[in-house]
Amino acid sequence: MNKIKPIKRLGQNFLINKKIIKKVINTANLKPQDTVLEIGPGMAALTQELIKKAKVIAIEKDYRLYQILQQRFRDFKNIEIINQDALKYDPKIKNYKIVANLPFYITAPVIRKFLEIKNQPKEMVLIIQKEVAQRICAKPPDMNILALSVQIYSKPEIISYISKRSFSPVPKVDSAIIKITPHKNYRINKDDFFKIIKAGFSHPRKQLANNLAKGLKLNKEEINSLLKKNNINPKARAESLSINDWLQLIKSGIIF
Repeated sequence: MNKIKPIKRLGQNFLINKKIIKKVINTANLKPQDTVLEIGPGMAALTQELIKKAKVIAIEKDYRLYQILQQRFRDFKNIEIINQDALKYDPKIKNYKIVANLPFYITAPVIRKFLEIKNQPKEMVLIIQKEVAQRICAKPPDMNILALSVQIYSKPEIISYISKRSFSPVPKVDSAIIKITPHKNYRINKDDFFKIIKAGFSHPRKQLANNLAKGLKLNKEEINSLLKKNNINPKARAESLSINDWLQLIKSGIIF
């Protein structure tokens, strides 16, 4: 493929390790009837293997790469290449999977976007920064807003870690393969959910009761009472609560 200089602001670190590509493909467990949405195909190392397994829709924001990809795959019938920002793309396809080496700077926005839309993918198999993958899969007492934002919609799982030497140019950090499988949404108001967790995490070093009282503009004694009724220590910090703890607080009427 043509030599092309990566654009740093687009987070272009191209995957070059064939063993990692094979592991990604195996994790996705693709069938001929599957449709794969690939975000940021770059130099097409992953793309050329994906088209052997399924139909591919490749979204490339960089017009230089888009032109090269169009030329390279012009004779292939099972790939569509789109020059667009993935965050603005509206999938019209059904029963699709996302398989991608995501540019680091759009990792969280892309995951949130495709979990929150009505037409969710069946699953996502992504290469993302190692630290971000660990944050997404966190459990108490190390929870965070990103983990809760993903886990309210899905089950995330780290498949394996990847050395930074598997990319060109070599990034500053290692990566991970993560599999995200959407599940049936909890029957709650999502606005309430995000309102309460943002309040709870507003000052990470402060006690949960203080954060909720200030963030939700409620009396601290009311907050303490509701927390105790739900078997949550008012002196606890937000990162120690499980997703079910937050859901139970909403159900108990903490947000009026």
